[in-house]
Amino acid sequence: MTDNPAPAAPPVPAARERVASAQRERVDRLLARPPVESRGSFDGPAGRLEYRAHAAFLPVTASGIEGSGGDARAAVMATAYLLEGADPAQRPVCFAFNGGPGSASLWLHMGALGPKRVVVPDDGSTPRPPYEVADNPHSWFEHFDLVFIDPPHTGWSAAADDEARKWLLSVDGDAEALSEVVRAWLARHRRWASPVYLAGESYGTTRVAAMADRRRGPGVGLAGLVLVSCAMDLQALCFDPGNDLPYALFLPAYAQVAQFHGLLRGAPAASPEAARAAAETFAADEYVAALHAGSRLAPARRARVARRVAELTGLPRDLVEQCNLRIADQTFFVEAMRDQGRIVGRLDARATGPMAASRRRDWEFDPGIESILAPYTMGALDYFGRTLGLQHDERYEVLSRDAHKAWNWNRGDGHGNQYACTSPDLARALRRCAHLRVLVASGRYDLGTPYSATDWTLAQLDVPSEVRVRIEHRYYDAGHMMYTREADLTRLKRDLAAWLG
Repeated sequence: MTDNPAPAAPPVPAARERVASAQRERVDRLLARPPVESRGSFDGPAGRLEYRAHAAFLPVTASGIEGSGGDARAAVMATAYLLEGADPAQRPVCFAFNGGPGSASLWLHMGALGPKRVVVPDDGSTPRPPYEVADNPHSWFEHFDLVFIDPPHTGWSAAADDEARKWLLSVDGDAEALSEVVRAWLARHRRWASPVYLAGESYGTTRVAAMADRRRGPGVGLAGLVLVSCAMDLQALCFDPGNDLPYALFLPAYAQVAQFHGLLRGAPAASPEAARAAAETFAADEYVAALHAGSRLAPARRARVARRVAELTGLPRDLVEQCNLRIADQTFFVEAMRDQGRIVGRLDARATGPMAASRRRDWEFDPGIESILAPYTMGALDYFGRTLGLQHDERYEVLSRDAHKAWNWNRGDGHGNQYACTSPDLARALRRCAHLRVLVASGRYDLGTPYSATDWTLAQLDVPSEVRVRIEHRYYDAGHMMYTREADLTRLKRDLAAWLG
């Protein structure tokens, strides 16, 4: 007796067509769903605020995709909070995005801006379950109607096919698509008379800067931008061979973190301010020139620079020498507290985690995100289902690694490199729009997008002095999501109110 032969694999084109058909059907199904509405309230500074929550999928038509016509190429979810009894013509509206790329908007939604927030410890440590969702008296809802947008491939949003996915997973495609979502929301809700604001965090600032310049084209004026933990210039953040810029820009942030963990000695150890000032002065006066000199650096000067880098980071001088005076972020994460068996967090460097017993030099996880990922995910999904009535069987993509890995960082005609930069977009938007204002927020303990790198980015904006005064930069004593520390959440809201005037 012979074995039955294995069934032949389906032809590749047929299998691909089935996948594509399923993707298109999913987008059509999402767009056909009726909006989900609920009502709620919370205690704000001026008393009880009543709101209507409205969640719906909006279509994206892709002019950047050949042959797409007017068909929807993606379904993007927008969750809005609208003040009951307000005149829409007088009520500003703020569209909010997180970053990644590949992150849903639940961080800003459930951390700082929305009427409810996930409660986490102020010190960056991990809370015990069950996780609490509470009223957020520091919500920005006092000032705006709020619209939280999950870009395609995040949350429950989805693309219609692989061609659409390729277009959407790019700097320019993403900005164009989400500009279309903003336009569609304004049209659907008849909010053309409302002042419009954009708020972005991390890669969300990359996106918002590009959108700000793009929005002027179709005539949508913007009243203001809020940029939280800036990432508009990737060259300032990526540690690559031949790119010395981030080594100097990260040094002041390393010094602040090292001082926090008790790793410094002498004058820089006295206070966070002393550590920052010493590192900022050294980086500007000597370190940048030393890195630029490379092998031309005289031995005595090299030794002096190595000693000072070690003093300002708490790292062994021998390690600084071995790293050729260049301390990359992951070197700092693993080596700063090696003698204590701890690794340092990236998104919140106040947080630390245990090394493996073998003390390997692998940075296996980020304690700064691990402390809040589960609380935010579980707290938000419970709130979405129980309170807002959002029930979906599909997985909610909080952080899509696939989207992040597939991201196309090129701009324009596709020629360029991985150092995407939307700072020129922001500068152009500021020059074009006489009333556009920008509020920038940075966490002192953020080693993903350090305050010192943001200082440099803002200083490079190609705008005249009379335009530059429309940019304000504020600093906070926590990490990337500085609003996880309630004192900084309070300050952020206060700074926003002052900025709005």
